[in-house]
Amino acid sequence: MVFDLDGTLVDSETDLTLSVNAVRSQMGLDALPLKTISSYVGQGVTTLMEKSLGKPSGSEDVQKGVRLFLAYYRLHMLDNTIPYPGVRESLEDLKSRKLAVLTNKPVVFSRDLLAGLGIAGYFSFIYGGNSFARKKPDPVGVIKLLDDTGLSREQTMIVGDSDIDVLTARNAGVLACGVSYGIGSTTLETAAPDLMVGDLRDLIPLLNGKGR
Repeated sequence: MVFDLDGTLVDSETDLTLSVNAVRSQMGLDALPLKTISSYVGQGVTTLMEKSLGKPSGSEDVQKGVRLFLAYYRLHMLDNTIPYPGVRESLEDLKSRKLAVLTNKPVVFSRDLLAGLGIAGYFSFIYGGNSFARKKPDPVGVIKLLDDTGLSREQTMIVGDSDIDVLTARNAGVLACGVSYGIGSTTLETAAPDLMVGDLRDLIPLLNGKGR
């Protein structure tokens, strides 16, 4: 079971959006609507800052924005962020399986966030956006996890809130489960995951062959 992080395991929308607007303020810019910023989440911090600042990749402003964002977010990433309802119970029910996190968030932040919320111990592997040369939807992270666990593609499922997660699953040849409650869930309308759940607890009976 390979889980996305933001929008899947944890409701981090408020801390992410407030951190982006803190950067914009530091750079002399007005705040953006929070839902606008939310629509930029999921492809890594550089893309988040490119879109939030309206600047091209590699520009000095984007590089500065990334530095400011990482510094601010490190201090504030647990101000409001909590696991979604049912996540702790689901991880407890799933702990007999191999569990991993694959996110486009920087790996140190991902590990610290999960540790801060007291759920890092459920995961055998935690990989972030800078763990590999390419981010999701490239399948490199999933391929590494298949090697790490010795499990087959048929035994592997990605759980995520966005079309990026579904596309990652397709590129890796594994199953995809979408969650309808996350930050990027509107993008799942056209992504067609193999399964869709509105609460992570609903996934347990489906995996056990008892779902409808």
